[in-house]
Amino acid sequence: MKEHKASVILQSRKTEINKVEKLLFTLNELYGINQERFINFSIAVSEALMNAIVHGNRESEEKRVFVDVFSDETSLEVFIKDEGGGFDYASIPDPTTDENLMKDHGRGIYIMRELTDGCECDSGIGGTTMKLVITKDS
Repeated sequence: MKEHKASVILQSRKTEINKVEKLLFTLNELYGINQERFINFSIAVSEALMNAIVHGNRESEEKRVFVDVFSDETSLEVFIKDEGGGFDYASIPDPTTDENLMKDHGRGIYIMRELTDGCECDSGIGGTTMKLVITKDS
């Protein structure tokens, strides 16, 4: 069973992202995940937070982003939940196809998938929850 490590509630402002980044770096001092892998994971978490703030909550002052961090001896998991209207995760176009290469958006989910050991999305009317995972021994 995963141990709950921390919870953070963010206002829907981009400047709030650094609170979670600092928390993750502090936690990694305990775990010692390889620096390059951990930085990649942090980039993915920051991207998920940006999506939650900008696309999910539309930077609304009335909405929050909820972050929960869990871990055990094998992995670190970050759950990021916004209060937006949700989106169709399955319909996100592949940014590596020829018709999408030159678009200036649509790479966030791809980045999260590529830079983590696990990326899951649960999206609906009540908001979107992203789960990002990094394993400690990969």
